[in-house]
Amino acid sequence: MNLEGKRILITGGSSGIGLALARFFLAKGARVAISGRRADALAKAVEALRQASPSVWGIAADVATPDGRAATLKQALDTLDGLDILVNNAGGVRAGRLENTPEAELQAMIDVDLVAPILLTRAALPALRTSGDAMVVNVASGIALIGAPFYATYAATKAGLARFGEALRRELKGEGIHVLTAYPGATDTPMMQSNRAGPELGFSREPATTVADAIVEGIETGAFEVIRGGEARAQMIALNRDHPAAVDERFLGLKLALEDAVKDHSAL
Repeated sequence: MNLEGKRILITGGSSGIGLALARFFLAKGARVAISGRRADALAKAVEALRQASPSVWGIAADVATPDGRAATLKQALDTLDGLDILVNNAGGVRAGRLENTPEAELQAMIDVDLVAPILLTRAALPALRTSGDAMVVNVASGIALIGAPFYATYAATKAGLARFGEALRRELKGEGIHVLTAYPGATDTPMMQSNRAGPELGFSREPATTVADAIVEGIETGAFEVIRGGEARAQMIALNRDHPAAVDERFLGLKLALEDAVKDHSAL
């Protein structure tokens, strides 16, 4: 896909991977709307992006709510005069033992990580069909491929998002709308600030710009998926498929340290 002139909506675009994607899209001549819950952070992001291009607009709304989704899509379509690419990037996480995590926080993850992208995509499909050369990009997580302890609900939502994207890609095959799923590993974003796990626990962080660059390349080449983590991640995925008990044993050896390092990881 040629990104020049494309009309793009990015949810969760005021920081992290979403903000990095916006910079790349604008550099390639796209027109971009970014959404976010925090009006102040959104305004700062738009101001920074406009130093490179005037073709960017902010939408202050919470896509985890019906009203927020409706406002996000309406403002994007009005501002961009249509839609070619929807990037479902907004997300939230709360790590820790399942039985110790409040139900409200579990529900918040489900709402923003899974329900929001499904329903926003559903609402955006008529506009994407009108484009004739459209794409949905779902930002999942490496944890969707290899379930990690203390991230049970987050893994469930991101794995659900991944299978949603795969099924929808096949549903829309031949209809002018492609679906790409991205699986970032640990990424240096505000969402990860309260996570104290390092490379020794499997959280080797890479810059958001590196992840965004790989996603942009995937969009341009029509890839089905973008998996970060290199050969080490590929080997772990294969081991998890062929010998899951071996992965269980690896995590068993890390479990005490990992639980302590992620117990305060919260970004909802």
